[in-house]
Amino acid sequence: MSETNIPQPAPVQPDPANPFQAPNTNAQQQQQQYAQAQYAPQPQKLGDQAGMRVLLPVGRSGWAIAAGYLGLLSPTLVIAPLAIIFSIIAMMDINKSQKTENKKHGMGRAVFGLVMGVIFTVLLLKWQVTGSAL
Repeated sequence: MSETNIPQPAPVQPDPANPFQAPNTNAQQQQQQYAQAQYAPQPQKLGDQAGMRVLLPVGRSGWAIAAGYLGLLSPTLVIAPLAIIFSIIAMMDINKSQKTENKKHGMGRAVFGLVMGVIFTVLLLKWQVTGSAL
């Protein structure tokens, strides 16, 4: 019979830091690395979770939050023009952030502030001109 040269694996040396532990073979190390890579939890940003965005204003534009509150207060008429200004700034801020890695949310609040600001600014102007808001 002819003998073929089959390459033998290199002898595994024990870990000098822990000589009593059984040495890991190359296959065991590969299995451990694969298991860790496959099941390792992927880090997420707090603003990426839709449930957290409902509860907390995470990942939202600060301008959008301010525009939403100013829209709520715009029936006082004095704040209505500020709601328009803050809403426009919020929309520009949100659109600009969509091109970056840190995307911001809050377009609904910005639109709400804009709509309420426009409605009550028109009423403010009508009241200024005619003396009667309705």
